Amino acid sequence: MSDSPLAQTVAALQPRARTELAELVAFKSVADFAQFPKSESESAARWIVDALQAEGFQDVALLDTPDGTQSVYGHLPGPAGAPTVLLYAHYDVQPPLDEAAWISPPFELTERDGRWYGRGAADCKGGVIMHLTALRALKEHGGVPVNIKVIVEGSEEQGTGGLERYAEAHPELLTADAIVIGDAGNFRAGLPTVTATLRGMTLVQVRVDTLAGNLHSGQFGGAAPDALAALIRILDSLRDEDGSTTVRGLTTDATWEGLQYPEADFRSDAKVLDGVELIGTGTVADRLWARPAVTVLGIDCPPVVGATPSVHASARALVSLRVPPGSDAAEATKLLTAHLESAAPWSARVTAEQVGQGQPFRADTSSPAYASMAAALSEAYDGQEMQTSGMGGSIPLCNTLTALYPDAEILLIGLSEPEAQIHAVNESVCPEELRRLSLAEALFLRSYAEGRS
Repeated sequence: MSDSPLAQTVAALQPRARTELAELVAFKSVADFAQFPKSESESAARWIVDALQAEGFQDVALLDTPDGTQSVYGHLPGPAGAPTVLLYAHYDVQPPLDEAAWISPPFELTERDGRWYGRGAADCKGGVIMHLTALRALKEHGGVPVNIKVIVEGSEEQGTGGLERYAEAHPELLTADAIVIGDAGNFRAGLPTVTATLRGMTLVQVRVDTLAGNLHSGQFGGAAPDALAALIRILDSLRDEDGSTTVRGLTTDATWEGLQYPEADFRSDAKVLDGVELIGTGTVADRLWARPAVTVLGIDCPPVVGATPSVHASARALVSLRVPPGSDAAEATKLLTAHLESAAPWSARVTAEQVGQGQPFRADTSSPAYASMAAALSEAYDGQEMQTSGMGGSIPLCNTLTALYPDAEILLIGLSEPEAQIHAVNESVCPEELRRLSLAEALFLRSYAEGRS
């Protein structure tokens, strides 16, 4: 790693970064206020407000977004005539899932085997700390050379679109020449990577009704139409025999031409059990970054424990469809809804309701900002060449920013490499990744300023 004065400062800031990440991870800031106290998210937002104000940010504000959450905004003026760079992260996190499956408490940052464990450590509270560390390092070496805007979202994981709608209603707020989205990650720890594409997503809630009420399975089973069985048939119709997504009318044979993902590496990263096959066709990269993917996120039905011998009158599921670049999420929603409604057996009544949607995204990697980022990542990662990959996940805000600011250059970096296990139990961040990416961001801001001067 570079031993420049800037790199040495970033390294010296790492103990502070760990302390602050521990403070931020401690907030149970899940933006599902039916399950987690809203006060936890409000406290996390206030922590970020205090951190920005301590760094000299102006116009620091809690933005009440239309979905009932808060995002944090701040502006740090740079030299006259300097370009403006917007730094993005989010402080809301996924629920911890099965807390008993965590080796250490999910909301207590714990060091183990050279990694820091805790919910949000990589996704994306670590991104907040990455931005702060980069700015602090620059301030010790002549100052931050660009105008900085920071926006930290409070509901990204819920996909409710609060910040997108707020930005559309206040288009002047986030204007910038370049935008660094700190919510992606390296293809592999130690391999500098920018994310060029994101799949969009649609969420559809499907409900099946067949009876006025549950019936005794001994008295009526065999003739009475079972809503749960009907729902299972509908959900099964969304996949082919090999597991490929089969939503009628949706293109499913696109290919990925960039960085490839060896199947053995994917099996290891995904922790696929021995003997269990992967699903779909084409390369792993095709399946993850270029093609649609359906997932059943949840089903409302009685649990095994306490189940009664009943024919079910109704059943419900939440279905996610990841939509690749080149497809329109709104059109994909229509196709998915039509498929769900038409696949019902026994003329069961089906209602399908969209509950979330985000468009796919493709970055312009030929822009000047990417040249600056390539040089910065190479220096931070000991001369390694920057790689370009896709990401199967969604960041709907990217498309909103693209529409609002078509001339802005959008770059995606971050801490969510495979070992981080984001959205799963035992999420963690690699401290070395945090150190290198903080340095890379500082180098990028310096290079970008020089290139625009």
